[in-house]
Amino acid sequence: MELVLLTAVGVGGATVLGALLGLLLRKPSHRTQDVVLSFAAGVMLAAAVVGLVLPSLELGGKYALLVTIAGIFCGAVCLNLIDRLVPHLHKINETDAEGHPRSNEQLNRVLLFVLAIAIHNLPEGIAAGVSFGTENMAQAFTVAGGIALQNIPEGMVIIAPMVAAGVGRGKTFLIAALTGLVEVVGTFLGYFAVNLSSAILPFALAFAGGTMLYVISDEMIPETHAHGNERSATYSLLAGFCLMLAFDVLLG
Repeated sequence: MELVLLTAVGVGGATVLGALLGLLLRKPSHRTQDVVLSFAAGVMLAAAVVGLVLPSLELGGKYALLVTIAGIFCGAVCLNLIDRLVPHLHKINETDAEGHPRSNEQLNRVLLFVLAIAIHNLPEGIAAGVSFGTENMAQAFTVAGGIALQNIPEGMVIIAPMVAAGVGRGKTFLIAALTGLVEVVGTFLGYFAVNLSSAILPFALAFAGGTMLYVISDEMIPETHAHGNERSATYSLLAGFCLMLAFDVLLG
C-alpha cells in the first residue's frame, strides 16, 4: 500500500513539477513542445503495451485474447464517450501572433482546455493503480513512470494559456496542481478496484491500456504532427518508447 501511495503522489506530483517549470521558463517553441510531447507519447505507448496489454494477455486465461481486445476497445470507447459528453476543448487556437488570447472571453475556452486535461488524467491514474494488481513491481513502475514522464510536459502546457488569459500565477499553479490531484484519485480507484476482485484484473489492465492508447493516437500524435515537425516528433516518440523498453528490461 505504501508503494501505491508513493506512486500516486509521484504521478500527480509530476504534473505539479511540470506546472512549476511552466511558470519558471518562457514559452518554448512549437518544435520543442512537439519533440517533448512526442517523447512522452512514446513513453506512454511502451508503458501501455508492456505494463498493461501484455500482462492482460498473460493473466487472461483461456479467453485471454478476447478479454484483452474487449478491454482495449472498451477503454477507448469509454474515453471517447467522455470526450463527447463532457464539454471541453483539446486545443487553444484563438490567439494573436504572440500567443495571447484575443479577448477576455477566451478565459472560458482556456478553462475548458484545462478540463480536458483533467478528464484524461483520471484514466491515466486508474492505469497506474490497476498495474499494481499484477504484483509485478517492474511492470507497475514502468506504467507509473511512463505516465509521470508524460505529465511533466502536460503540466507545462497548462500554464501559458491561463497566464495569457489573465489568471494570476498563484491561481494558475493551483489549478494545474488540481489536475494532478485527479490523477492521484484515479490511482487509488484503480488499485482498490482490482483488489476487490482479482477476476477483473485482465480486463481492467486492457481497459486502462485502451484509454492510454486512445489518448496517444487521438490527441498526442496529431498535436505533435500539426506544426511541420513530423520527422523530429517521430524519432522522439521512438526514443521514448525505447527508453521505457530499456527500463522494463533493466528493472525486470
